[in-house]
Amino acid sequence: MPDASPVELSATGVISGYRRATVVHGVDVSLRAGRVTALIGPNGSGKSTLLRSLAHLLPPTDGRVELRDGTAVGDLSGRELATRLTLLSQSRSVPGGVSVREVVEYGRHPHRGRWGGADVDGPEVVDRVMAMCGVTDLAARPVDTLSGGQLQRVWLASCLAQDTQVLLLDEPTTFLDLRYQVELLDTVRDLADAHGIAIGVVLHDLDQAAAIADDVVLLVDGRVAASGPPAEVLTSARLTAAYGIHVDVGVDPLTGHVRTRAVARHHSRATPSKEKIT
Repeated sequence: MPDASPVELSATGVISGYRRATVVHGVDVSLRAGRVTALIGPNGSGKSTLLRSLAHLLPPTDGRVELRDGTAVGDLSGRELATRLTLLSQSRSVPGGVSVREVVEYGRHPHRGRWGGADVDGPEVVDRVMAMCGVTDLAARPVDTLSGGQLQRVWLASCLAQDTQVLLLDEPTTFLDLRYQVELLDTVRDLADAHGIAIGVVLHDLDQAAAIADDVVLLVDGRVAASGPPAEVLTSARLTAAYGIHVDVGVDPLTGHVRTRAVARHHSRATPSKEKIT
């Protein structure tokens, strides 16, 4: 049965890259309200490039990216786009002498008047997103004293303070220990389920993609090799072809989610890989 949830952001025939090098070749992708779409694929497959093009940080050289009402993201000013879409990038500089609440409040900038006018809804929104991300108790702490996991949740709260219906995340679990990876992904899943946000997330960890995503887009050499529910995309044949190493695929009996493991060429039987497939 087709999904009836509205498409909040869609890309059609997107081509993008850097200088003379084209990285993304004619990609179509849709992000729906209340659903998580994971972009996966080997290094250099165009995942982050595509995400940056969706956010118009890297404008496509061809194709179209538009919002739910048909407005092309390239037709909006930076301030207007920031009220419709937000991106949590892989790395952000950590400001010194600034509190957690002040960092989260940065996300309200697009909603203030051109000359710094009042943001009537700002305090309530900031309180709400800090609670959603579990950083309320850290409000007065300087951000440069936080752990990596705490800081990532603060940046996520700052993005959510923009109060958009589209959230893009570029490898949000990188450099986080296991606990904070789980907590962050649980928060992302809740944002879709409880708040109806359309989420696009680049992930290296295939098992995380299987656990969190409603839809998976497998990119290979800048093109969509497969897209659909995790169980349909994350097959041994597709992953083996994409990553250039044999990948066994099974189902976790406890969660029902797809589980993957790479098979080293010199082993006679399948063994778990020491690293996640990237």
